[in-house]
Amino acid sequence: MLFNSLEFALFLPLVFLAYWYLFAKNLRAQNFFVLAASYFFYGWWDWRFLSLIAFSSLVDYFVGVNLGKEQDKKRRKMWLVASILVNLGFLGFFKYYNFFVQSFVDSFSLLGRDFDPFTLSIILPVGISFYTFQTLSYSIDVYKGKLEPTRDMLAFFAFVSFFPQLVAGPIERATNLLPQFYKERTFNYAKAVDGMRQILWGLFKKIVIADNCARYVNEIFGNYEAFSGSTLLLGAVLFAFQIYGDFSGYSDIAIGTARLFGFDLMRNFAFPYFSRDIAEFWRRWHISLSTWFRDYVYIPLGGSRGSMKLKIRNTFVVFLVSGFWHGANWTFLAWGAIHALLFLPLLLSNKNRTYLDNVAENRFLPSFKESGQMLLTFLLVTLAWVFFRSPSIAESYSYIERIILFSPGRMVSPYVVFPLAFIALLLGVEWLQRRRQHGLEITNIRWLKSSVIRYALYLGLSTLILVSMPNEAQDFIYFQF
Repeated sequence: MLFNSLEFALFLPLVFLAYWYLFAKNLRAQNFFVLAASYFFYGWWDWRFLSLIAFSSLVDYFVGVNLGKEQDKKRRKMWLVASILVNLGFLGFFKYYNFFVQSFVDSFSLLGRDFDPFTLSIILPVGISFYTFQTLSYSIDVYKGKLEPTRDMLAFFAFVSFFPQLVAGPIERATNLLPQFYKERTFNYAKAVDGMRQILWGLFKKIVIADNCARYVNEIFGNYEAFSGSTLLLGAVLFAFQIYGDFSGYSDIAIGTARLFGFDLMRNFAFPYFSRDIAEFWRRWHISLSTWFRDYVYIPLGGSRGSMKLKIRNTFVVFLVSGFWHGANWTFLAWGAIHALLFLPLLLSNKNRTYLDNVAENRFLPSFKESGQMLLTFLLVTLAWVFFRSPSIAESYSYIERIILFSPGRMVSPYVVFPLAFIALLLGVEWLQRRRQHGLEITNIRWLKSSVIRYALYLGLSTLILVSMPNEAQDFIYFQF
């Protein structure tokens, strides 16, 4: 079920009303209803994969119980290994089996040996990369003693399948979300209203920004040899905003929806295109994934401790694994390697934690230096996105080469001014709101205290969303991951 679909527009208010009016006085009934609604939400795509998420939940629940009872270090490690093998085994089979088989065949083809690959028609379960990492982090945290194992199976199953963030994150930690299923929840009007605003902003980013950009991105990337170098650069910029509007829009809708039900999810985006270097960009982009790799891969490898050689190794491992997490294609590995190379100068000069505050913290406008830093960082990120978007590394190189050589060719439709205007609106709002949690967080904003102005704002955004809405709801990009 898509957040931007008519089905979800009917599903959400019905679940909301039942949750607060029928089950508000009984915590276990609320949790059971959340679980049932979440399984219905997930099963809307393909009910067959409900068994997969149920089995994954069951395995990690019993792993946690046994880790809580077991004192022997070797046996505890065995239980943790069992969780890792099951979770990564499922992920590896569904997401990477055909990639590894084809890569094996291609490597032998280079030596003059041909094989008939045994590939399978495997359907990738929606959201498997997200809920796999979520359950895996639970087992690891219990093993390390950071979290007490739960014996409330209902709460644990609801935590794993919680429908707002099930399909594309944020990747929640059990230390944050699971305890919220133990506590009695009461309706909070202010929190619900802010959640609705965040949902509205998320829909604006998805439908008005991402879906409008997608039309031109698909045209330009699909036939890039025919377009001029300037148009290809424009296509890369449009994709940068397409993927940002698409993914951060999903996160906004997920976080806002969770707030309607009394839950607080972690922030996943913090206005990343206002970053002054690559390190800051990764502190602001897909925060739940970058912090997951930091805590469960980078730090266990040694993190920033040890020699510079080890720091460089750990950095490359994290970025390459992050790239590979996104998909079974060499382009994603290349994208991760590019970001590792961009990060390297900051690491070598010990400047990777220079910018921990907001840009222009006590000023309305950035300085000339800050403007240049943001522009350069955005340009580097945008060129790296070309590898993310292109079907092959060869086409990525060709695309960028045509930009650099400023190759001649035709221009894209003049109607591209409309998504560019919407992007300008997005950037303007987010610049004003860069110290807040999301674009429509309007608490304590003096000129928005008037209800007339607020509702005019809501009406304007809603109109843009309805006018921009395509005939069929468009998938979110990160569903493929």
